[in-house]
Amino acid sequence: MANGFTGKILEIDLTDKEVKITDLDMEDAKKFIGGKGLGAKLLWDRTEAGTDPLGPENPLMFVTGPLTGLTAPTSGRYCVVTKSPLTGTFNDSHCGGFFGPELKKAGYDVMIITGRSEEPCYLMVEDGDVRIEDASELWGKTTTETTLALREKYGDDKLRVAGIGPAGENLVKYAMINIDTHLQKERGGQAGRGGAGAVMGSKNLKAVAVKGTGKPSPARVDEFKEVSGEAYRITREDDFVPNRTKYGTPIWINPMNEYGILPTQNFQRATFEDAENISGETMEEEIVEKDVSCFACPIRCGKHSVVTEGEYEGTRLEGPEYELLALLGSNCCMGDLNAVSKASLLVDELGLDGISTGNVLGWAMECFEKGILTEEDFDGLEPRFGEVKPYIKLVEMIANREGIGDLLAEGVMRAAEKVGEGSSDFAMHCKGMEYPGYEPRGSPGMGLAYATSDRGACHQRAWTVRAELEMDERFSAEGRAELVKETQDERAAAYSLVMCDFVPFGVDSFVDMFNAATGFDLSEEEYLRSGERIWNLARMYAVREGFDRKDDSIPERLKEPLPDGPTAGNAFTDEMFDEMLDQYYELRGWDENGVPKESKLKELGLEFSL
Repeated sequence: MANGFTGKILEIDLTDKEVKITDLDMEDAKKFIGGKGLGAKLLWDRTEAGTDPLGPENPLMFVTGPLTGLTAPTSGRYCVVTKSPLTGTFNDSHCGGFFGPELKKAGYDVMIITGRSEEPCYLMVEDGDVRIEDASELWGKTTTETTLALREKYGDDKLRVAGIGPAGENLVKYAMINIDTHLQKERGGQAGRGGAGAVMGSKNLKAVAVKGTGKPSPARVDEFKEVSGEAYRITREDDFVPNRTKYGTPIWINPMNEYGILPTQNFQRATFEDAENISGETMEEEIVEKDVSCFACPIRCGKHSVVTEGEYEGTRLEGPEYELLALLGSNCCMGDLNAVSKASLLVDELGLDGISTGNVLGWAMECFEKGILTEEDFDGLEPRFGEVKPYIKLVEMIANREGIGDLLAEGVMRAAEKVGEGSSDFAMHCKGMEYPGYEPRGSPGMGLAYATSDRGACHQRAWTVRAELEMDERFSAEGRAELVKETQDERAAAYSLVMCDFVPFGVDSFVDMFNAATGFDLSEEEYLRSGERIWNLARMYAVREGFDRKDDSIPERLKEPLPDGPTAGNAFTDEMFDEMLDQYYELRGWDENGVPKESKLKELGLEFSL
């Protein structure tokens, strides 16, 4: 473990109960870095067009990066890579906490799980000892109950556990994998977007528990100590980090509301009159108990919270994060912080992606209020915007596929296609993945970023909001294609290292740490070219699955002018969006249908993709 990589891949076939260790291709490691990039290459190699995301042949991969487990800021991260049952294309779900470093300590860069067990099982990984164990007594348990049961069984309160809840068992298309538990002193995490939890459930795999005793080490120890020390210094001295520590991601609720970017009432509006009630400032005052951190992170943006009064008194959770406050909060017109906290706890415990859940609930509420779905459809519930009890009940129904929850568990795209009656016009998704917490009519670059994201609507591929707020023309097509393309490439590289969004340092620090960790000598230009290579490989995966320009789209709702607030009157036109998309394709070296040209693939060393 002396060069940023262990050089080993752990492969587990649940059908044949076979475990083997193979060597990591170091040329792939150099070209694709790790994390997202290496996962994309492995997924390309190990699936074919039309592979069933919920079939035994679809690999579920836990992929670390060359910095995972080393003493660099936010180096606790890793990602889960698979073919998404929600979108039908490439998916990488990123996560912090302590599971990734533990996998690295156990001796593996990547864990690849294929096949399907006949009975519920879990994996126990203790360095080179890898066992497939019976999980019959764990099936049906929540994610926290699963973690605590395994820690008690093995007598280790630091055992790292990645597990699913009932939503994953029931193959909810946006089920997530929960890491550890919100009850611990450190931070847990979620591999949230795209339905990795459903893939895990399809394999009858309840959990993966990991215990490692190794110690990852960089290739150039003194150099790494110097460059990572400089990264820590930059982080400590950054002006924004103290606010990030104090309020966490919820710090963005009030600013997004003030700028007219906060999704409200299923994206019908972009300002929420009760935003202050669910803001980071209110959280800090009313429910936050303590700050918690991921592995090796000085920012400590995680919040352990407890509701101290009202119907949900005693609710303990990690968060809520900005995205859940936006989607489960303002998007559903829920201004009750205690109720949003309860819903946030439920999605974590039941194993649901909270972003998709809040989006689907907003769509369902609008369908009810417009008479498209009735009280009878909802088994007697009346899910209106702002009504707490049906909102909480529907979260449980989705996870258990009970009643209308079975329809909503398919995701907003499929639900709208089945219901019809114009409901697809306000189904807020791209490629089947539900929109997150930034309204594009107040930040048009986000509309292009969502449309061209490799895993469907995602704010993390290119978060253009801050840059656009500083532009003279906030609502314009000008410069957006270049901004989105450059940010996507840079983020693809950073998510392959694997680093957090919240670090305040840039490409120069990333490259210095990467080179010192691995012993490579990539330039900044080569590093960013790797990001472009990774982005194009993910695009080729989508092309292989039949995706093209028609799928790089925006919902019809975004063509409606916003009715009020600072972004009142803003709307996309087909001409404006097509202009941005054409510019984006040209910058990418893709044809007019969004397919990478042969010359671009050769330039990036992706000839195998032809």
